[in-house]
Amino acid sequence: MNLQPIIKSEETVAQKLASFVSRLRDDAIPAAARERARYLILDAVGIALASTQFDFSHRTLTALREFGDGIFDVIGYEARLSLRDAVTMNGFLIHGLDYDDTHTRGVIHATASCFPTALGLAVATGASGRELLTAYVAGMEVATRLASVAKGGFHQTGFHPTGLIGAFACALIAGKLKGLTPKQLASAQGITLSLASGSLEFLQDGAWTKRLHPGWAGAAGITAAFLARNGFFGPKAAYEGRFGLYASHLGPLAEACDLGLATEGLAEVWEVTQVAVKPLPACHFTHACADAAMALRAEHGLTPDQIDRVRALVPAEVVKTVCEPVQHKKKPQNSYDAQFSIPFAVASGLVHGRFGLAELEPEALANPLTLGLAEKVDYEIDPNSAFPKYYSGEVIVKLKDGRELGHREHVNRGASDRPLSEEDIVAKFMENATTALSVEAAQRVQEAVLGMDGGLAAHELSAVLAGRR
Repeated sequence: MNLQPIIKSEETVAQKLASFVSRLRDDAIPAAARERARYLILDAVGIALASTQFDFSHRTLTALREFGDGIFDVIGYEARLSLRDAVTMNGFLIHGLDYDDTHTRGVIHATASCFPTALGLAVATGASGRELLTAYVAGMEVATRLASVAKGGFHQTGFHPTGLIGAFACALIAGKLKGLTPKQLASAQGITLSLASGSLEFLQDGAWTKRLHPGWAGAAGITAAFLARNGFFGPKAAYEGRFGLYASHLGPLAEACDLGLATEGLAEVWEVTQVAVKPLPACHFTHACADAAMALRAEHGLTPDQIDRVRALVPAEVVKTVCEPVQHKKKPQNSYDAQFSIPFAVASGLVHGRFGLAELEPEALANPLTLGLAEKVDYEIDPNSAFPKYYSGEVIVKLKDGRELGHREHVNRGASDRPLSEEDIVAKFMENATTALSVEAAQRVQEAVLGMDGGLAAHELSAVLAGRR
């Protein structure tokens, strides 16, 4: 990537993105993209509702309420908060179980920040559900492209693109719904450069901070947009500058960036249709190996006592996230450790034939069979990886009788070339939502979300999600 200061007469990336977002209208988005967007939001809302049943959500809401109550809804709760706090909490809930969607090339969970921001600002501005959806799609198109520029590099330098990149998209979502000019939208992105954050240090001890990243991205983006709206001046070269996003966060890896991806295909190719819905509640990097382990168990009737050693083949780019440090991955101390562990995911698939929320409960994390098998799982770099287009994975089991059995998942389940169907997404939503709601209440939420593109107002949708209607 050329890190030299841009020529003043050239249009910056921020200006190009500002122009796209400002001009985007409802009827410019193909029906298939809008349809996919609604199902991505439905998936996110189901996860948020399930997250309300966990202690980490109650503690976070209690903390945010110390700042005072407000008029904006929180998904699945009676509490109402200020705009930025409600967006923060809703993003937290969507990302709480690490079960939310992923744009594979960008390695980003974009809905978790884009939807809460669009919802909050749509309510604040009296927008319709249709306008909310348009702003959400605009943000998704920006977030996925900006994340793709880095080619997976942010994870190598310890930054979480969901929080870091999400903030820029949220600034544009907020700015669009507040009616900012293209010049103000461009400035908002420059301001965001000093507000965006997201560290991967949580991987060391299973800390809760990752859950906070998308909601905080929303709060940062809203702050930047409101500042820009009132004349606050932000740096012009937010992305390509000498100390811009990629140079400051990637160091030498910035040379591998393709800045053209930030604006490639805008208004022609809709990245929202390329977002993968997760079939498993864990880091997407573990899915292929977990599925491969389940397939081996089902095909060969394997039992733990038959297994001598296990090799998991993974993309080189995911090792820091789901394979190291080895001692944490083989002996997870909490559910977050387990969700980011290739050894535990593979062991769970081989022992139980599944890797779901039940396998993340405390008693499951202490299961001696699973932990014993996890100790036998080692990783190798996959020479045939398709990362980041797919999160490929292969599991090879060596049995005590000398045989070796293998299974490969080259295209991870849920990826754009192997997507979950709308029926699958609805089933996942109902499974998650009914942990907190009755079947009837969950169906009302489903109808409201999938019908938001009709005559529903944003505040009406928000009330349904909070259980007030």
